[in-house]
Amino acid sequence: MQDAKETLINYIKDNQEKLYRIAFSYSKNEEAALDIVQEAITKALKNMNKLREEQYVKSWFYRILINESLDYVKKNKKILTCELEEIENKINWSDNINVEGIDIYKHVQNLNDKLKTVILLRFFEDMKIEDIARVTKTNVNTVKSRLYRGLEELRKFIHD
Repeated sequence: MQDAKETLINYIKDNQEKLYRIAFSYSKNEEAALDIVQEAITKALKNMNKLREEQYVKSWFYRILINESLDYVKKNKKILTCELEEIENKINWSDNINVEGIDIYKHVQNLNDKLKTVILLRFFEDMKIEDIARVTKTNVNTVKSRLYRGLEELRKFIHD
């Protein structure tokens, strides 16, 4: 199990920004995202004995991180809504910002949690469908279905 622990630690070190980005996409708060990542790391280290195969460290840790992120969202739903509105009000739209990119990201945030998770992992983290299935503990066809539904909803948002 020592090898798996080293693999996990190396994975975390090599992917700090990605992990933070995922947590931030749920929390919309820098400090909260850091707390989420830290809590996920702590849980992963405590539960290393539950990892059956070292090759699944990445998907196993992503599952922990996403669960921590979703827990944070559930506990802080009202606060997040207010903070998101504040952030949107502070954006100076006259700046040279890729407005389309912001709109797409904003629309992804409006998807339900299951669709949002699949879209974020597939397109923002470039994960394979099989890996997303492992992370979300669903079968590949469910991931494909959620990916399709998520993309359809995003198309509707964009074309409205």
